[in-house]
Amino acid sequence: MNVDVSTVPRPAARLDPRGLAEAATAMFLVGTLAGVAGMIKDYPVYGGQALRHLLAAAVLLVVARVMGLRFVRLTPRETALLAALSLTGLVIFNVCLIEATRHGGPALVGTVLGTVPLALALLGGRPSPRLLGAAVLVAAGATVAAGLGSGDLTGLLWSLGALGCELCFSLLAIPLLPKLGAVRVSAYSVTLAVPLLVVTGLLVDGTAMFRAPTAPEAAGLGYQALVVTAAAFFLWYDALPRLGPGRAGLFAGLIPVGAIVTGVVLGLGAPSAPDLIGAALVVTGIVAGLSSAGSSAAGAPRPAGAGRAVAGGSRPAGSG
Repeated sequence: MNVDVSTVPRPAARLDPRGLAEAATAMFLVGTLAGVAGMIKDYPVYGGQALRHLLAAAVLLVVARVMGLRFVRLTPRETALLAALSLTGLVIFNVCLIEATRHGGPALVGTVLGTVPLALALLGGRPSPRLLGAAVLVAAGATVAAGLGSGDLTGLLWSLGALGCELCFSLLAIPLLPKLGAVRVSAYSVTLAVPLLVVTGLLVDGTAMFRAPTAPEAAGLGYQALVVTAAAFFLWYDALPRLGPGRAGLFAGLIPVGAIVTGVVLGLGAPSAPDLIGAALVVTGIVAGLSSAGSSAAGAPRPAGAGRAVAGGSRPAGSG
């Protein structure tokens, strides 16, 4: 699907503190997924993902209801964008991630996904040389932290598929956020993912895709649903129009940092020297990119109503 990234909202003259905090928290929480994944490693993969997204969808829909956000009638184009977002950014991403891990291990996947900041900086408009350099530094740090993994060509291709889907997760949401807001984009996309994951699971595992989870598995699935999906999705989608994809993408480098911290907290092992070096590169790149953003944007006029359309998911005029 052709998405015009030139319509991406431009960041304001001063970097939005809320957007910075939300982007950093969202990507850090996504990084914790690696440590928690061990709790559900024996549960049927697609069934577990369907349950995870079902619980997250229920939570997000309740939040939308409590906030008074009515259902919004979408145009055919918006419906197609939302369906594409759910299919690529959630369902196919999970399939690619699972298959890439089977063929190349998590290190190879982490190395490829470490290029997300660079890709978003390139696709998000015309990045300044300093912002582009910061994105390269963040990508390098994420690659070092993830480890220069080894794997076969099949694993690399699945990893590249996951990278493309990760970019779709952000870029396909941008045209929808002004009208729907962060809560509804999160709720609608997660809800659409549930039947798609169920169909995939039935095709791959049949009726064996579901079984009663053990207590640790239930805790792991609950954490993925409430924290990694419901909370992190909302935080990311609320931060994206506040910062723009280039600057928000820098925080994707915090994914391996979140994984390192989670491993230490869960007693899975102390971080290695490459882990620490990679984390330091990531932090350095983020600081450089954001300081560049602040200085280059100084004096630029703030777009009228920038960020207000999605802050808290406010209801647009004419919504259903």
